[in-house]
Order: sequence, then C-alpha cells, then structure tokens
Amino acid sequence: MTSAERRAGISLAAIFALRMLGLFLILPVFAVHAAGIPGGDNLTLVGLAIGAYGLTQACLQIAYGAASDRFGRKPVILFGLVLFVAGSVVAALADGIHTIIIGRVLQGAGAISAAVTALAADLTRDQHRTKVMAMIGSSIGLVFALSMVAAPLLYAAIGMDGIFWLTAVLAAGAMGVLLWVVPAAPPVPRANGGRFIDVLRDPQLMRLNFGVFALHLIQTTRWGMVPAALVSSGGLAVPEHWKVYLPAVLLSFVVMVPAVIVAERHNQMKTVFNAAVALLALVQFGLWLFGDALIPLALLLTLFFVAFNVLEATQPSWISRIAPAHAKGTALGVYNTLQSIGLFLGGVLGGWLGQRFGAGAVSLVCGGLALAWLALSAGMNPPPVRVTPVPARN
Repeated sequence: MTSAERRAGISLAAIFALRMLGLFLILPVFAVHAAGIPGGDNLTLVGLAIGAYGLTQACLQIAYGAASDRFGRKPVILFGLVLFVAGSVVAALADGIHTIIIGRVLQGAGAISAAVTALAADLTRDQHRTKVMAMIGSSIGLVFALSMVAAPLLYAAIGMDGIFWLTAVLAAGAMGVLLWVVPAAPPVPRANGGRFIDVLRDPQLMRLNFGVFALHLIQTTRWGMVPAALVSSGGLAVPEHWKVYLPAVLLSFVVMVPAVIVAERHNQMKTVFNAAVALLALVQFGLWLFGDALIPLALLLTLFFVAFNVLEATQPSWISRIAPAHAKGTALGVYNTLQSIGLFLGGVLGGWLGQRFGAGAVSLVCGGLALAWLALSAGMNPPPVRVTPVPARN
C-alpha cells in the first residue's frame, strides 16, 4: 500500500469508529436509563428508541449511495455527519422518550456507510482494497469492545445526556477528519448517478447482498442471547462481560489479518470467503451444542468474531470490484440497506424465537441461514483480479 492508501484507510476507519463509538456507548446502558424518564416505562417505546436509528438508515442508505455517485462522496458524507450531530444534540436535550426517538431518527438519517465505503474503494487499488475494508471492520470491532468497557463508567460519570453530547462531539471530530485528513477522491463516472436496476439485476451482487443481510441478522440475533448466556453459564455480571468480549475480539484479529492477506496476495478471495461462511455456520451449531458452558462459549465467540471480521472485510471489497463503475455508490447503498434490515430483523426474530422456543432454536435457525448463504456463495464467480495504478490524489 502507498502512504496515501494507508492514510485513506486509517482516516476512513477513524470516521467509522468515531461515529460508531457514540452509538455503541448508548446500547449497554440506555434501557436502564429509560426507566427513569417520562415514557420510559413503555418497553415498546424504549425498543423503538434503540432501533429507530437502524430503521432510518435502512430507508436512506440507497439514497445516500446514489447521491454520492451523482454529487461526490465527501459532500454527501459531510451532510450525513451534520444530521448525525443534530440528532445527538436533540437526544441530549430530550426530557422524555419521545424526543429521544426523534433524535435517534435524525441520527439514523445520517446514513453515510455506503458513501464512506464507496470513497474507500475510490481511494485504493483493487489489490489493496480488502486491507482497507479490514481496517474499517476492525475499527468497528475494537470500538464495540471499548464501548462495552467504557459505557457503564461514562454513564456513572456524565449520565445519558453526557453520552449523547459526547456522541455529538465524536461525530464533529469525524467531520474534521473528513475535511482535513481524508485524501481527495479521484474523479469517477457519476454524471448521471448510479442506476438501481443495474444493481438489482446482477446476480453476483444480490448474492453478496443476501450475505450481508444474513451476517448481520445472525449477529443481532446472537447478541440477544449471548449476554444472558454469559450470566447463566459463567455467573458473569453484565459489567464483567468485557472480560470475554475484549479477548475474543483481539484474538480474532490475530487470525483475521493472515486470512485477509491470503485472500488478496494469493487471489484466494472466494476460498477465504466461503471458509468464513462455513465457520460462521459451525459456530451456530456449536452454540446449540455447547453454548451453556463458559469456556466453550468464549471459544465459540472468538471464532464468531474471526468469521465476522473476515466477512466484513471481504464483502464490501468484492462488491466494489464487480459493481458497475457508475453505480458503485448505489451498489454499496443496497448492500448497507440490507445490512441495516438484517440488524433490525435479527433483534425481532431473536427475541421472538428465544421467547417461544428457547436459545437452542435461535442457534439452529442461525445455523440454517448460514448454510443457505454458503450454498449461494459456493456458486459465485471469484472477483476479477486487476492490478491498477495508484489513483490520483491532491
């Protein structure tokens, strides 16, 4: 990688991390906080306050991706971050659950994931793109682990209002990174924007879109079960769960990095990708068999993070290689929309299955979904191997 590519990868990963840290910090403590505010005794409204962000994102990812094809990546990302800051401020000033919901809707309206990943594709050559996507995916994993540790401490120190204000400050920092650190994007064909139909009629793109839907549905479904399993199997109180999450995330990076190198350097993207999907399926069936014991559960979580991080790095890279040049942002918008829908439906499905049939049924359904994904991905064509020149930058 050139120094400009490394700068692009690090700075775009920082934008994702600064934005996601604020969101993740809210998750472990909001339900407890909501019980003490007007309207917070309504669990439906509490759930809506948590999930409204994902629903708004799902509705707007395609629009943001297409807009980035037409108007450029950076202006669209900046606009989304401004909305995210506005939503954080509204939530920080809220005196009841309804105003917090409005703030969360505004936060979700800053649906910049597709535009950021499209910009990452613009700023990197094909043979290094997966590494940059791995930087972005790894930053999200690290931020998630950090939030599990920091959220209870921050809530005790500055309260939920303070966490929302901190979220606004972090997003403002992401705006600074975008304006002054991220390299200028090279010109790409975007005079008429991306055509939605060009994405929908491509079977390879749609298989990858099904994959990200399945991956994030499984992730959210599993996270509805894992905290309770850690309490019941290991006697770990919620503030101690980071003792499992943090080592699992860090160890997964040790395995993920060589896998990404093999995928890129030796042109084994499809092999590594399918191996990660197969590992994801094995983890689900392993949780069905051994998920009630702490040590196997910790090991299986580590393997889950390995599969998750590899897939998070390879899927957007693969899409950026095969998407039509004029519709790259649109393609990534569809991809991120299905990701958001998977996140939302995963929580609903996991809760319903867990309540009606128990945690074992959740594991079996997730395992079956992963096997269906493996069957689809096995028939995919490997992404084209192209060695491209260093993109022009200011």
